[in-house]
This record gives sequence, structure tokens and C-alpha cells, in this order.
Amino acid sequence: MTRIIAGTARGRRLAVPKGQGTRPTSDKVRGAVFNLLGQFFEGGDVLDLYAGTGALALEALSRGCARAVCVEADRPTAELLRRNAETCGWTDRVEVVRGRVPEALARLAPGRFALAFVDPPYAEGPDAALAALGPLLAPGGRAVAEHDARRPPVDRIGPLSLADRRTYGGTGISIYQRD
Repeated sequence: MTRIIAGTARGRRLAVPKGQGTRPTSDKVRGAVFNLLGQFFEGGDVLDLYAGTGALALEALSRGCARAVCVEADRPTAELLRRNAETCGWTDRVEVVRGRVPEALARLAPGRFALAFVDPPYAEGPDAALAALGPLLAPGGRAVAEHDARRPPVDRIGPLSLADRRTYGGTGISIYQRD
């Protein structure tokens, strides 16, 4: 189990899939990410790629983001994410898109998102998703990529510039800002 750390849904427990197919962002790393981003938000939509349990998007909603789009390819995990949104009372604020990230990104409106999370399998890395993400972020929007600490993505990808990079054990976090 994992939980929402702060905001209106603080303490709500989220279900996680069984087995090793999904690697949920730990509460510790999630807390550190939100310390870097700012504790609370005043609206704005959030995009969660490779969403898994949806913990990152749901945390952002709990802290003030308006709506979330979560992309998850695995059917059972996408259903679990829907249940987690329901647990928080946000079925009307969370859109779960089941499918592969490249195809999902092609269908999303440009400039819509104030915040995006990219948390692919470490072997895949976040570079391709970050490259496609730039046009979807609003000017000044931020993207947070989780990756293997030993293989960070490049410092600049299209309109995205690295703003901060941290490591937490084997987990790397790179935060980008759209020009």
C-alpha cells in the first residue's frame, strides 16, 4: 500500500498491483518531488505518463491541481488506477487513458498541462516521452522524469530545459521547465 502524503486526500491509502510489473514511486521520493515543485498548486491540469497506481497525479490533485490525465498501458493496472481515483472521490477529475504512451501523447491537446510526470520502466528511460511532451506543456509548465540515477536524461530536450536534478538511492529525479 501507498498513501497520499498531503492535501485534501491526505492519508488515503492507494492500492498497488501485485508482482514486480509496476514500480510505484515511494512515499519518500514522492514527498521529495513535491518539496521541489512546491507544496500546493492553484489549479492546472496534470499529465501522468506510465501512471501505474496514479499516485503522482492523485497527489497533485490532492495538492490543488484541477484535473488529471493518466496514461497506463496495462489493463489491470489501469483499472486499479480508476479504483484509486474513486477512493479519493475524483472519478470526475481523473481521465484514465489505457494505451501506450506514444499513441496517447499524439491524441492530447497542445499546451494543456501545467505539470507532467514521466515514470517509465528504467530500462526504457524517459527521453522519448520527454521529447514528445514539450508541446503538451503550457508555457512555464514543468515535467518531472523519474529514472535510473546512473542514466539521467539530457539537460535539454526540445523546449524543455533542466531546472533541477536529484538522486535518492538508485532513483533519479530530473525536473524540466518549458521555455
